[in-house]
Amino acid sequence: MTDQVTGRTPEGGHGTRRRGVLRRPTPPGAVPLLAAAVAAVVWTVATLSGADLRARAGDGLREVGLADVVVAGLVAGLLGWGTRALLRRLTGDGERTWLVACGVVLLVSLAGPLGAATREAAGFLVAEHVAVGAAIALGLRGRPRGHQASGRPRPVAVSRPRG
Repeated sequence: MTDQVTGRTPEGGHGTRRRGVLRRPTPPGAVPLLAAAVAAVVWTVATLSGADLRARAGDGLREVGLADVVVAGLVAGLLGWGTRALLRRLTGDGERTWLVACGVVLLVSLAGPLGAATREAAGFLVAEHVAVGAAIALGLRGRPRGHQASGRPRPVAVSRPRG
C-alpha cells in the first residue's frame, strides 16, 4: 500500500524499482564538461605512465598536451549536444539514430591516433577517443522511461480510497 502523502510504500520505496546512481539522467549541459574531464583523466594516466604523446602533424611531430585534449573534449561534447538536440527535434527521440551516429563518428575519429609517433601513444590516444566518445554517447542518451523533459521523475498518481 502506498502512503497518500509521500507516495512511498511502507518499505520506504516509491512502489517502483529503484535505479542506481549510474541510471540517473545526466543534464545535457554537463556532458561537454564530463567529456573534457574524461579526456583529462586519460591524458593524466598516459603522462604519468611515461607515454610519449606525440602525433604526426604535417611534416613533423606535435606533442598532445592537456589543453589539446580538454578543448577537444569540450568541442566534441558541444557538437554532440547540438546533434542530439537536432535529432530529438527531427525524430522525436532518435535513440537508435543517435547511437549509430556516435559509432560512425567514433570510427572516423580513430583515424587520428593512427598518426601517433609510437604504438604506446596510439594506444592511449585510441583509449582517449573511445572514453570521450562513450561519455558523450551515453551521457546524451535518451531519458529513462517515466521521466519528464527536465529529467525529474514524473509524479506518481496516488489512488484514494473511496469513502
